[in-house]
Amino acid sequence: QVQLVESGGGLVQPGGSLRLSCTASGISFRFYNMGWYRQAPGKQRDLVAAITAGGKTNYADSVKGRFTISRDNAKNTVLLQMNSLKPEDTAVYYCNAGLRTQYWGRGTQVTVSS
Repeated sequence: QVQLVESGGGLVQPGGSLRLSCTASGISFRFYNMGWYRQAPGKQRDLVAAITAGGKTNYADSVKGRFTISRDNAKNTVLLQMNSLKPEDTAVYYCNAGLRTQYWGRGTQVTVSS
């Protein structure tokens, strides 16, 4: 059974930082492309950052220079370091694992507010 479990969300003030973590089980993690998506109320789910099995990264323009995605294949974990957070970053953040099949976590809420 495939599971992606996110953690690290919460409430943070504008300008603050959070680190999201996603731990995978039931897949050969090192072969999977991993990504973080987010969905704000009333909006579609959008890609935030992705990292390929080979370690190549890409980011949404809105988070470039503020967010960093990384992976630890030994721990089956993908991280999203989020700095200089803005209110518009508020959303539910979802972990995604993709190869021939896409898998999703349940999401973790990130709220940026003073």
